[in-house]
Amino acid sequence: MVKLSKKYIPSEKEKYMCEKHKIFFKQKLNDWKNEIIKANSETLYNSDLNDNSSSADIVDQASSYTDKNVEMRTVNRQMKLISKINAAIQRIKNGTYGFCEETGEPIGVKRLIARPIATLSIAAQEKHEKEEKIYADG
Repeated sequence: MVKLSKKYIPSEKEKYMCEKHKIFFKQKLNDWKNEIIKANSETLYNSDLNDNSSSADIVDQASSYTDKNVEMRTVNRQMKLISKINAAIQRIKNGTYGFCEETGEPIGVKRLIARPIATLSIAAQEKHEKEEKIYADG
């Protein structure tokens, strides 16, 4: 079992997706997931405390409903993000993490540090975005 220092950052000089890289990204993904879960719990708890839906004032009720709607959409987005984080952790376990789903090429350490749930290399991502734009414009 490899132990990492708290200041460790994966380097391009190391073997790509070596044990240190895998441990680093797994920890980064788990920390991110735990932050999201904690934030969602606080959001849901606080929204229960601030419930104006039983207020006599129609404006307070409408405002409360709108706030809850926004909160629930945010929580929903965060749940999708947790799903992507879990999928990335699974890719670390099965050895496919860090490699482009389309080309099989390394995604790159810098890109993964910036976006640890990335599944496409920058070239494949740009190609997808161009195709989406052509499809949307067409």
